[in-house]
Amino acid sequence: MSRYRTEPVFRHDSAARTGVLLVNLGTPAAPTAAALRPYLKQFLSDPRVVEIPRAVWWLILNGIILNTRPKASAKKYASIWTDEGSPLMVHTMRQSKLLAGYLAKAGHDDLDVDFAMRYGAPSIEDTLDAMRARGCTRILVVPMYPQYSASTTATVSDEVGRCLARWRNQPEMRFVRDFNDHPGYIAALVRSVREHWQVHGEPERLLLSFHGVPRRSLELGDPYHCECHKTGRLVAEGLGVARERVLVTFQSRFGKAEWLKPYTQPTLEHLAAQGVRRVDVMCPGFVADCLETLEEIALECKEAFLEKGGQSFHYIPCLNERHDWIEGLTSLIHSHLGNWLEITPPDASARLATLERARTLGAGQ
Repeated sequence: MSRYRTEPVFRHDSAARTGVLLVNLGTPAAPTAAALRPYLKQFLSDPRVVEIPRAVWWLILNGIILNTRPKASAKKYASIWTDEGSPLMVHTMRQSKLLAGYLAKAGHDDLDVDFAMRYGAPSIEDTLDAMRARGCTRILVVPMYPQYSASTTATVSDEVGRCLARWRNQPEMRFVRDFNDHPGYIAALVRSVREHWQVHGEPERLLLSFHGVPRRSLELGDPYHCECHKTGRLVAEGLGVARERVLVTFQSRFGKAEWLKPYTQPTLEHLAAQGVRRVDVMCPGFVADCLETLEEIALECKEAFLEKGGQSFHYIPCLNERHDWIEGLTSLIHSHLGNWLEITPPDASARLATLERARTLGAGQ
């Protein structure tokens, strides 16, 4: 059996296309234990996500976690599931469609824009195959993680590489590494907060809660912690508020090991115990609302803050389909496409005419 996947039938009159692939983390197909089990197995089997010896982790994952966690996680997903499906899937799909429209409005209606999930469906492999079938010979991959981490961004390039290893005729590839300080991204975050404050007034504290990773990753050289704090600093500067009013915290701990601190929920409980009456929480590390924002922050953390004596808790939604964010994303992608935008796909008839002239010249020699 060949190691390569079947190549699409090559046609000389087919114009080469440039593709843009947005990749987000992933989601189960349904808020059920049956759907959660394969999703969690794929996610937690990634050696970049869980960096402990494989043999030990295999026993823990298959012997304990996959027998207990799917049911508990399914209840959480059910609490935020919509009629259209998973919020993360819905927002990512909408973002890709809006992005295609914004790029077309900028004169790039020939670009092929699609999306995939690192874990679950639509998979990176299936989406790359579909883009190849549509004639993409140049593909820009955009992991939708503003802050780079080996456990998120790098897993996307790993998977793309694994898929392309089975292609005989590979496309030209580019990757967006991060956009933690991109002006369009920061401006959209700042405007989102300002708009919320114009309606609800300002809080005593604004928490910028990022997804947590084990502290060991920082010690091993992962830049994620620094990039989160850079985003936090730029948002505070953009808002023009005192830096001490904006706190950077980390959520979603797993296991007993120390993770990046300060932790979000304990910070909220401490603030409430110290007499802080109102907090606002935003999650800049996510560009689309999902389980970690809608359930963990907007529900669990809100309850914890109020139980400890807080009086008012506001969750500020992710950027989702905000006009200024899609504009910023368009700018980001435009800059990374660079000279690819100058490559005009040849008209099919012109290409056939060129081939015919070549045949004529060849016959005359």
